[in-house]
Amino acid sequence: MKGRVMRSTGLWYNVIGEDSKVYTCRARGKFRLDGIKESNPIAVGDLVIFDHDQKEGHITELLPRENLIERKSVKKTGHSHVLAANIDQVMLIATIKQPRTSLGFIDRFLVSAEAYRIPQILIFNKRDVLGSNELQELDELLYLYATLHVTTKSISAKDDENLDELQSMLQGKTTLIAGHSGVGKSTLLNRLSDTIHQSVNEISGFSEKGTHTTTFAEMFQINSSTFLIDTPGVKEWGLMDMNSQEISDYFPEMRDRRLDCKFGSRCIHLTEPGCAVLAAIESGDIAVCRYQSYVSMVSADDNRR
Repeated sequence: MKGRVMRSTGLWYNVIGEDSKVYTCRARGKFRLDGIKESNPIAVGDLVIFDHDQKEGHITELLPRENLIERKSVKKTGHSHVLAANIDQVMLIATIKQPRTSLGFIDRFLVSAEAYRIPQILIFNKRDVLGSNELQELDELLYLYATLHVTTKSISAKDDENLDELQSMLQGKTTLIAGHSGVGKSTLLNRLSDTIHQSVNEISGFSEKGTHTTTFAEMFQINSSTFLIDTPGVKEWGLMDMNSQEISDYFPEMRDRRLDCKFGSRCIHLTEPGCAVLAAIESGDIAVCRYQSYVSMVSADDNRR
């Protein structure tokens, strides 16, 4: 039978079959062999072939993926961790404070989605806790990312602020939702659907960091055509197997200018003469913070910057 993975706990998978029933399955051993460089060869959203009996099912085949979102595995060197596959869009939940999401983290996430041409939504939560200076910073960030064709929105999940607009963005789509622990993913999911009941913890008042309330990836079906994928809070976002030219292509503002560089597509926008990207930074047409994120990625610096 053909099915779609709805939940992954590492060893067990919940798979919804063509008959709309949910089956508990194990993966055949071959999925952990054959040179696969993924810490989780089967991910939420994957389309699979499985068989089943009265006790349990067994996934026998992984069907080709349309796309995926992955990051470097923090547990297995040289491997990636796939958050989800076969998605229509990604939504990153970020916060200005409690905790603060770094711009470097945001940009790495967006680059990973852009690598597969997956539309991106950037949501800044916890608007209700921001002061006047922080609200000004928020408005500047919303404007910056909107100019890069990223759908942006500020909300307060706690107070249900702007959630109606958010709901409309999700209808008819399979959406991956990601972010640091403590940014309010679980609260938001609970607000978006009465069928979702995720645990919610307060962030640490001392460290202003969140604690993990989601420990595995899970897809929720909101209606016949709308699915939300919740993922565990992510602390770091390491990029997988991208060279400098590829990374710059995943920055839209750099991609649009690369042919204007003296050395064309060979330019990596660091010290080359006649670089159109460096000229755009000098003129203010490319944000310095975005370029700093790019340099960090090319240099393989700390990915939490």
